[in-house]
Amino acid sequence: QDRVLALGGVVLAASLVKQLAWKGSINQDEFATCVYSLFQTHAPTVPAVYGEGKKVMAGLRMLDNILSENKANKDPEIARYTLWLLHLERLLMKNPKMLNLVQRGIDRAKSQALHFSNTHENVIANLASVYTDSLSTLKFRIRVNGDETHLSSRANVNKIRTALLAGVRSAVLWRQLGGSRMQFIFGKRTLLQDVKNLIKELERMDSHAVT
Repeated sequence: QDRVLALGGVVLAASLVKQLAWKGSINQDEFATCVYSLFQTHAPTVPAVYGEGKKVMAGLRMLDNILSENKANKDPEIARYTLWLLHLERLLMKNPKMLNLVQRGIDRAKSQALHFSNTHENVIANLASVYTDSLSTLKFRIRVNGDETHLSSRANVNKIRTALLAGVRSAVLWRQLGGSRMQFIFGKRTLLQDVKNLIKELERMDSHAVT
């Protein structure tokens, strides 16, 4: 369940990238969850990385759609961003110097967030610069397609880069828990069942909490 939750975090970030690029608007709570995950370096549990497991529900539902055999539900653009984020994570982990640069940058943004808020524009701009100064300098770069109006907005681009950074953070967690890019590509049937089971479990927990 922890491994699937981490992959759901990657997909959630990928989904936000697409929404920001094409619509320029997103669910702010989902974006806040992604930013929150960047600052959780010593979380006691995997759900705690995101605040709680149900906050990744949108990512898990999208992951369910991506893995499903029903082509009508698939979103190839989000699937593509997810694969690219998993690949970017591998490149980052093979580059200790860049990894250290990213960690120090996130720590600075975390300190800044104490004076503002996690999603304050200054904090988001800082996180975006972490991505720009590190991951975007690699030969492999994620190319984001979208509406030129939204892609020319500095504030919107900062959110896109922050979401990408959060996606890589979840990809690191996915890898640490035993996940792999090949598992996402070739182990879809087993992974899909695990996703469905986790969604049901989170829905059950949520219904019990409400009652």
